[in-house]
Amino acid sequence: MLRVQELRLPLDHPEPALKKALLKKLGLKPDALLGFTVFKRAWDARKRDAIQLVYTIDAEVADEPGLLKRLARDPHVGPAPDMAYRPVASARSGTPRPVVVGMGPCGLFAGLILAEMGFRPLILERGKIVRERTKDTFRFWRKAMLNPASNAQFGEGGAGTFSDGKLYSQVKDPRHLGRKVLAEFVAAGAPEEILYVAKPHIGTFRLVSMVETMREKIQALGGEIRFESQVADLVVEGAGKDRRIAGVVLASGETIACNRLVMALGHSARDTFAMLHERGVFFEAKPFSIGVRIEHPQSVIDKARFGASAGHPILGAADYKLAYHAANGRSVYSFCMCPGGTVVAAASEPGRLVTNGMSQYSRKERNANAGLVVAITPDDYPGDAGRDPLAGIAFQRHWEEKAFAAGGANYQAPGQRVGDFLAGRPSTSLGDVVPSYRPGVTPTDLSLCLPDFAVAALREALQHFARQIAGFAMDDAVMTGVETRTSSPVRMTRGKDFQSLTMPGLFPAGEGAGYAGGILSAAIDGIKVAEAVALSLVSQEP
Repeated sequence: MLRVQELRLPLDHPEPALKKALLKKLGLKPDALLGFTVFKRAWDARKRDAIQLVYTIDAEVADEPGLLKRLARDPHVGPAPDMAYRPVASARSGTPRPVVVGMGPCGLFAGLILAEMGFRPLILERGKIVRERTKDTFRFWRKAMLNPASNAQFGEGGAGTFSDGKLYSQVKDPRHLGRKVLAEFVAAGAPEEILYVAKPHIGTFRLVSMVETMREKIQALGGEIRFESQVADLVVEGAGKDRRIAGVVLASGETIACNRLVMALGHSARDTFAMLHERGVFFEAKPFSIGVRIEHPQSVIDKARFGASAGHPILGAADYKLAYHAANGRSVYSFCMCPGGTVVAAASEPGRLVTNGMSQYSRKERNANAGLVVAITPDDYPGDAGRDPLAGIAFQRHWEEKAFAAGGANYQAPGQRVGDFLAGRPSTSLGDVVPSYRPGVTPTDLSLCLPDFAVAALREALQHFARQIAGFAMDDAVMTGVETRTSSPVRMTRGKDFQSLTMPGLFPAGEGAGYAGGILSAAIDGIKVAEAVALSLVSQEP
């Protein structure tokens, strides 16, 4: 099988044009091409009046060795890589059962891979089953009734369930583990197009049913899943350098023995971070970002990005990716852009307010939204982050409390028109752009709930971004605060064996541990950690 890259055609090309272009690229007659499939389809809209589709094709030809020799100097033609996933180990009778904590994308795939290898994992999730979790989350959005154990952060499926369901990442993936993730999602009910579109997404409603299907697969393979089972403590045996994991204690008081523990925590498991730190698990403070959600009419973004082709069914709702380096040294960038989506309440602690973005598969809502965030480092955290690796959590909580107060202390979010924000005056009303956040938005001054350096950097960046996307700094665009959960503020540092530096047998994993950002990268990390757990178990068997 050959892989042919960078095959470019006009947006509205007729279907036979793709085969014709492939034959021309390879210099073949029709009978020498035995078949082909589209591996990837992207688009290039840098010239809005001449948008191109960019294909990567896997082709079967009559004389592959001869063709590869003839086109050896062409960087866009070569053998297709072997992307099949192969388990690294298999459990034997009597192998100790590993425990996975957390059932977001990382824990879900760690559990799945361990189950496929026969290790019958036990997965512990502090939140509820996904259908019940969805009810609790929607109740919070409609009635401002927060359940700290079941919300947009905690529960089956993790934070990714209430997001755009993006399935692309910039992580290096030489083993093509991302393909395993996408294939499992398709098997669980995702549309097959996620296997070939350049920026695949699923959306919340589809994710719910997919998570249920994957749960059933894990259980069918011998895994066990327990919901509303928060880990409150560790069982540790030995002392000093000989300390290692021996089990976990649940909030109910139950003790579960294990010598392999995957901590697949999300970035919001703050109480669990504190417990682990107290028990001697090594942590480091790490950078993250803080900012707001910004909303525009989706039609404004479509027109700015696609011109006359706005609304084309292949292009769908337009997205964007922006970055700027401000005069005060701060980096400002767009984050988790949700075309045709909504801004959602993502709080997980009483008295604190957090925003995030979400889209359904159709991306048909009126507004586009994205995080507009400013990079911060541990030097910005209160106290000495070198001595207190959890100082970033205190930083997050401070600004979430400010946002809660600025919104009216009732889980309404503080909001401000972009025109007012740029002019340095509070908003007293909103304009034509109707904010999508529920329970509601209170017009106010966002400088009340953001650091001064972030306010200055955002004002500068908005005007720069308006030169890239017409209408980006329109007066009535709405900014809603605050966005603080862009990534984990801590890293549970691990060694080459994927185990904690100070707690052998504990495997930090995923976004909460500081090793992923988003559904796909978290799932890939879950696969890697599951493999490390399996290899560590079989290496100790006779």
